[in-house]
Amino acid sequence: MSNAEDSVKPPELSGNESAPGGSLATNDPKNVQELTNYIQSMLQQMQDRFQTMSDQIISRIDDMGTRIDDLEHNINDLMVQTGGTAPGTNPEASGQNNGDK
Repeated sequence: MSNAEDSVKPPELSGNESAPGGSLATNDPKNVQELTNYIQSMLQQMQDRFQTMSDQIISRIDDMGTRIDDLEHNINDLMVQTGGTAPGTNPEASGQNNGDK
């Protein structure tokens, strides 16, 4: 059964191989203070990237909202120009019923 266990184990890295998600092992922190600073730096970078992406998403959503508002306005204008009623209006309630007057 040792063959199955050996195939499941991940390979061990030597001192100069690259770790799966990062830098060379020679650049890794050497003590607790360096590790703390390294982690804080990485977390700050992640926070900055997240904030940038979040700001971009919000900006794009705002742009889409403006475009939708403009599109609704243009559709309403076209409906008025063609003699139709704008969406969301009730011709019977406003007295604009074409066939009954």
